[in-house]
Amino acid sequence: MSTVEISAKDVKALRDRTGAGMMDCKKALTDAEGDVEKAIEILRVKQGKKIQDLGERAATEGTVQAYVHAGSKVGVLIEVDCNTDFVAKNDDFVTFAREVAMQVAASPTVAYVSREDVPAELRESESRIYEQEAAEKPENVREKIVAGKLDSWLSTIVLLEQEMHNPKFDGKTVQQLRDELTAATGENVVIRRFSRFAVGQ
Repeated sequence: MSTVEISAKDVKALRDRTGAGMMDCKKALTDAEGDVEKAIEILRVKQGKKIQDLGERAATEGTVQAYVHAGSKVGVLIEVDCNTDFVAKNDDFVTFAREVAMQVAASPTVAYVSREDVPAELRESESRIYEQEAAEKPENVREKIVAGKLDSWLSTIVLLEQEMHNPKFDGKTVQQLRDELTAATGENVVIRRFSRFAVGQ
């Protein structure tokens, strides 16, 4: 029996990505012990052509949006892609891109879109620092301490894991908003890249 706790948030995110039913998503996540990619595989095996991972569709259309903060000291350029020109011109899609650009402007530590974008050597050097810091701790807890600190550090530099600063989003992360937009449009919404410019930096 799996000991991994499956949260309602995870179930909803999987449903948003695949269009499968809530109960099917929960069961697939439980069987996959929380591994999202494995859960998608399980759903596809069980439900065949009805399930498509929206993440696999090529995002070749999109929008580039700019945000310059009041006082003109901080500015952001962001590219958000989707599958069709129709969605690229959709107000909700464009608004999402602008909101995320504002989020980047307010988040000076953010440097990467996703965890996969963080270079391995950077993770390794950060891990070595945490290993040295945890050297005094009992051996059986050292690994957990290092993993926890690494996780915490990654959440400060990865855009998709940021909680939106704007209170109207009720603490949702960029990833959650992206998944909601993916579900609403039926298209693969991808934050391709961003650049943050700050005077003197």
